[in-house]
Amino acid sequence: MKEEQEFKLDVAHIAHVELLTPTLQDSLCFFRDILGLRVVAQEGKSIFLRAYWDQQIYSLKLTESPYAGLGHLSFRAQSRRALERIVHDIEDSGLGMGWIDGDYGHGPAYRFRTPNGHLCEVFDEAKRYCAPKENLPYLKNQPDVFLGQGLNVQQFDHCNLFSSDVDSDTRFLRDVLGFRLSEVAIDRDGKQTTAWLHVTNKSYDLAISRDQTGLRGRFHHLAYRVDSLEAVMRAADLFMERGVYIEVPPNKHVAGQTIFVYVYEPGGNRIEVCSGGFLIYTPDWETVTWSAEERRRGLAWGTQLPASFHRYGTPVHEQYQTTD
Repeated sequence: MKEEQEFKLDVAHIAHVELLTPTLQDSLCFFRDILGLRVVAQEGKSIFLRAYWDQQIYSLKLTESPYAGLGHLSFRAQSRRALERIVHDIEDSGLGMGWIDGDYGHGPAYRFRTPNGHLCEVFDEAKRYCAPKENLPYLKNQPDVFLGQGLNVQQFDHCNLFSSDVDSDTRFLRDVLGFRLSEVAIDRDGKQTTAWLHVTNKSYDLAISRDQTGLRGRFHHLAYRVDSLEAVMRAADLFMERGVYIEVPPNKHVAGQTIFVYVYEPGGNRIEVCSGGFLIYTPDWETVTWSAEERRRGLAWGTQLPASFHRYGTPVHEQYQTTD
């Protein structure tokens, strides 16, 4: 028998992502009018949005900034005691930054950076979302009414961070935050080029990808889920009609097996609309490893991702052009 492996279960899920944008109103129109998110609050230079199946009050915080990129990534702990354990381990790692009073919709949070420099926070107290009376869903087990607007994305699915050292970030996420490694791609030297990690039963909640520019702490993409392959195709059609730049048209990933389309929102951040993917139920899941040779085959149906997918991130590299 293999030695039993125990996992920390202190992080419940990714709570929300803050994206920075130099074009706040244009970015708002993209997420609200095209993706179909609902605005729930605005404070200063930040706007808070949710998809109708998001179980927390919001999943996206849009903040005006001179440049695009990740503001911060937020995790919710399972409980107060779980939060205390997480903070203890972060402080032991030397990457802790300290407490903040909180933000819209949640209580005090402990902030820290990943080894590659991404700003993150973890909290446990959160305000429950209550739909306004005019939008109460008939199905009481659904958090919000179906808006029927734009793409009608269902909920936040995952995000992907660029890193100059995927091994280091993956080790931190596993050892300190308790993420499990569902799949990994390696180069010929055995170093990780992409890691897919999860704390829920999805194939992944968070991915870490090697930034081929060698830069630290950049953002790769944010993903929202729709309910079918057909919805992804409709998304591509709507993006085409609205003049949204499509970086990768609909296709299928090997890792996770999601169907996707990738675009850039007006502020410059990469956004994915996806559906499908497998779920992990077994506690003894064995990490799937993809070799460099296997990755060279391309996507599930044999096509290749464009060079921009491995080099374009936000903030944008001054010398990198998005054209292939």
